[in-house]
Amino acid sequence: MKVLGWLLRLAVFLLIFALALNNQAPVRVHGLFGAQWEAPLVLVLLIVLFAGVLLGMAVMVPLWWRARRAARRDAELPAAAVAAPSAPEEPPHGV
Repeated sequence: MKVLGWLLRLAVFLLIFALALNNQAPVRVHGLFGAQWEAPLVLVLLIVLFAGVLLGMAVMVPLWWRARRAARRDAELPAAAVAAPSAPEEPPHGV
């Protein structure tokens, strides 16, 4: 089963690699104020992917900090606050 998984990964890698080799034509990226940049399509796509990953991580940082702070706060609770709940009380007899 592991061999099949590695073969599938290899096939996906080779497919993406072949796609990258076929898309080396230069593309022109137009910026603001008439700025232009010409580079291979593969390089432009890699830069955009990297920028997206960095932006996603930057958006997640405050959420990670908040979750880490909450976990640290929960870990520092006194033992009395975390004690097991007592058994439920029985109703009085004769009711």
